[in-house]
Amino acid sequence: MRDTFARTLYQVACQQPNVYIVVADISPAGSMAQFRQEFPDRFVNVGVAEQSMIGICAGLALRGCKAFAYTISTFAIYRPFEQVRVDLCYQNLPVTVVGIGGGVSYSTLGGTHHAQEDIAVIGSIPNMSILAPCDPQETEAATWACAAHNGPVYLRLGKAGEPDLTSGAPEPFEFRKIRKIRNGSGACIISYGPIMKMALETAARMESELGGNVAVYSAHTLKPLDREGLARIMSSHNTVVIIEEHSERAGLAAQAKQVGWDYGVRTKLHTFSLKDEFIHLYGPNADLLAAHGLSADAIFKAVARD
Repeated sequence: MRDTFARTLYQVACQQPNVYIVVADISPAGSMAQFRQEFPDRFVNVGVAEQSMIGICAGLALRGCKAFAYTISTFAIYRPFEQVRVDLCYQNLPVTVVGIGGGVSYSTLGGTHHAQEDIAVIGSIPNMSILAPCDPQETEAATWACAAHNGPVYLRLGKAGEPDLTSGAPEPFEFRKIRKIRNGSGACIISYGPIMKMALETAARMESELGGNVAVYSAHTLKPLDREGLARIMSSHNTVVIIEEHSERAGLAAQAKQVGWDYGVRTKLHTFSLKDEFIHLYGPNADLLAAHGLSADAIFKAVARD
């Protein structure tokens, strides 16, 4: 997803000469080499000065530019939170804050690099939109959507190596709309971000052992959430499973419960999120997710028991 974003932003910049990117530190910007080489005047590296990154993007936007702020998720949001809130959202500026490694993607680096509550934190700011694509295909579409959007966006990406999950999807990517990526009836799974791979594995396990066809949906736009679409999907399936690599507080699962109440939906709803705690485990991403109770096997067993 990181490389796909870099390639796509370069394509956007070739068509739109007002597109700039401001990065904090060189380490996450290696994939931006082509952009940096061909558009050196539109590439800024501020080093470990995240507040400056956001402030510069705000200044560029006020001069009529489309600016992208780019670094690891925790440093893109938490360190410059006041600047994101006041410089970007208060003025409703067209700046995209790109966070690499959403959730616990940086599983070997500890809690300082885990963005497990980022959607809750940044989603609470007025005017901020949130996009969380699940694979390279959605990342490409989301990057173009950010470039076209006339307001602040948080683009939450994985780290690297995510597989193609949506090239055969029956519905296209559309900003603000929940999207079906796998046909099915009876039960459905709704997810977003790289953990979608686990959602599809869970769907396959459910079909193999419980029978039926399980639909899978990508809720790539978390704010503004497609509440009507979500309510319609929940109403049309007798079992709904939500899987997310985010805290149980103020994520998709919490919003789905609110939507269910508001729309009077009567369905069996299972939600699986990161625990509301810091887990001191350092190793593969799958191991840390499993420590949070997130694995295809654990989710299947929980759904099958009910």
